[in-house]
Amino acid sequence: MADVRVTEPHNFSAAEAKSKIGAFEEMLAKYRVKVDWSGNQAKLKGMGVSGDINVTDSDCTVLVKLGRMAKMAGIDPTRLEGSIRKRLKAAFNPE
Repeated sequence: MADVRVTEPHNFSAAEAKSKIGAFEEMLAKYRVKVDWSGNQAKLKGMGVSGDINVTDSDCTVLVKLGRMAKMAGIDPTRLEGSIRKRLKAAFNPE
């Protein structure tokens, strides 16, 4: 199983930061990955994918674990990491 971990710093409270990552959650939903929040932590679950999101007052960490089905579907961990990083940066630093 390949793991993709992205930590993006921000200058918001944990609650504000959590509210800003809506576009990231929409992208996950597009790939049928469910996000189940409990406070400032969420579990990710989808076909061949699991992981979590942890939001603090200083950063947001996303961990995605790619299972065998995700690898068979051709998901590239390096491209996935870049995509996650890009979306989190955009969420916390809109221009």
